[in-house]
Amino acid sequence: MSKTEGAVRVDHVGLLVAHLQKHRDPASVPLAARHAARTFLFDSIGVALSGAALPESSLVMRAALGWGQLSAGERGAHVWGSHQQLPPPSAALINAFHIHNQEFDCVHERAVVHPMAVILAALMAGAERQQNVSGTKFLAAIAIAVDVATVIGMTASKPIRFFRPAQCGCLGAAAGLAYLEGLDELGIRNALGLAYSQLAGTMQAHIEGTPTLALQVAFAARAAVGAIDLAKLGFRAPHDVLDGKYGYFALIEDGAADVASFAQLGVVWQITCVSHKPYPTGRAAQGGISGLIGLMKQHGFHADDVAEVALAAPPLIRQLVDRPYKIDMTVNYARLCLPYLLALALRDGTVGLSGYTESNLRNAELGALAKKVLVEADGNTDVNALAPQRVTVRLNDGRSFSTTMPQVYGSPDAPMTAEAQRAKFVACCQTAPQPLADVQIDQLMRVIDDIESLQDVSDVIKRTIPT
Repeated sequence: MSKTEGAVRVDHVGLLVAHLQKHRDPASVPLAARHAARTFLFDSIGVALSGAALPESSLVMRAALGWGQLSAGERGAHVWGSHQQLPPPSAALINAFHIHNQEFDCVHERAVVHPMAVILAALMAGAERQQNVSGTKFLAAIAIAVDVATVIGMTASKPIRFFRPAQCGCLGAAAGLAYLEGLDELGIRNALGLAYSQLAGTMQAHIEGTPTLALQVAFAARAAVGAIDLAKLGFRAPHDVLDGKYGYFALIEDGAADVASFAQLGVVWQITCVSHKPYPTGRAAQGGISGLIGLMKQHGFHADDVAEVALAAPPLIRQLVDRPYKIDMTVNYARLCLPYLLALALRDGTVGLSGYTESNLRNAELGALAKKVLVEADGNTDVNALAPQRVTVRLNDGRSFSTTMPQVYGSPDAPMTAEAQRAKFVACCQTAPQPLADVQIDQLMRVIDDIESLQDVSDVIKRTIPT
């Protein structure tokens, strides 16, 4: 299905290509966009170091080692937080898995895309192999890649079916890698076509609560690196991958894409619109958690005082996290189970990385609290909206308290403070398989803060390796 403006057919891939070419000079990417890219690079590296501690990480590593290791003289890329180097496609896969596997990575709310999981993992693998990619160029590449991923993601006009973070992330990462490699228009189009030809991932893994959800992000990062390797060699790919008969708009969005977001290219840098996750769970659950915690702090009630917690929310919230508490639920299921998450918030006053231990998952007190949680439709007709939301708590003594959240905590309009961002980073570094010492955490933070002075951005990754 072709998109048109009057009688003129619009080539939306061409608009993306023009965006890359217009900003060949990294300094032409606005400072605010580069600063935001640095902010979310900082956040994502911390999250990845912590994500490496999950049990499934060892399985992914074993599989990647079986796919092949570096040959003599070959340039590889690190698995962050370790001395292990692998071929860049495999390193990108593992690091992307680590970024997303705890549901702690940032998200672009309007696009419903976790942009940095695929993009940062793929671009860093490419930069390590390429060597001497400056910090300024790398941040510019991130900003451009996030633009590509999110303007495509924002074309959605129907409920999410395919796993958009993986698919849009793959296209964005291919664009970012093409930028780092300095590919011409034909090369960029081939890179996007090769990435599009590998798109995969559905919401079934989300529904069933399996770690394959994060693995779909990992597959996308590997696919983007593979796409750029082939594009550099001149491999021909389909070019009409957005507007074509079987392009993204017709196939993935079922012919209902809203392409208005493309008008924002070069006007609104989407990396500045990305939201942090204050809590290690899906973004759809963050509003209910922060609203409930705020009411507890304001009114001084405790878990034992509560008769009911009701969340009125848009349909996407209900689709993603309104799932029943189960005594035998897996960690991945629990991360996206709002009744369980609000039970944790009631008991602990927060939701942290320690909330998914076996003892918590099977805790009778938490199970009883989870049964007091109700999620209600709020009448919002926007299938991709995350806000507004309203939390109402009814106490055993008959009192009732409510709060409305026009924006969700962690978004640009309700941001985490710099102190809160750094506290999250430190906590993540301390929960890595090989926790970083305080002095090394400080050194890593300083290097990232000063990333634009680096002549080789891979120096950041070297600072993640425990000494």
